[in-house]
Amino acid sequence: MSDRILGAACLVTSAAMAWAARDYAAAISYEPVGPSAFPLLLAGLMAAGGAWLVARPALRGNSLHGVPAVPTALCALAVLVYALLFQWLGFAAATAAMAVPVGMAFGGSLKQSLAAGAGLGLALFFLFDKALDAVLPTGVLSFVLGGR
Repeated sequence: MSDRILGAACLVTSAAMAWAARDYAAAISYEPVGPSAFPLLLAGLMAAGGAWLVARPALRGNSLHGVPAVPTALCALAVLVYALLFQWLGFAAATAAMAVPVGMAFGGSLKQSLAAGAGLGLALFFLFDKALDAVLPTGVLSFVLGGR
């Protein structure tokens, strides 16, 4: 039941995020997609996750009220570290570093999580940088890209 409550809370929060982001506008146009694209994308992903939590059967087994305690704590810690290191490490490296413990929390091996994290970080960075022309911090990746 707590899974469904969390899912419903995610749905309500994502709707509020989408509602708030609909009028985002920049004083000058520095990105072709504008400032509302990223919050709307996150709201859509969070709504999809919330809908999945509401619709799927409840978890059974070694858990704390239906939610596995250790993987949930590991994911929450990974997101906190991601937020703290995002500017310093840059988008790609911070995303890769966050994806490793999250991947392992979902049952992936260290090797699988490292490969997926590196691929995810680089693919998303180049997607945002090249396809969407969004400005993201490069951090340690700036050494590879030539001081960008």
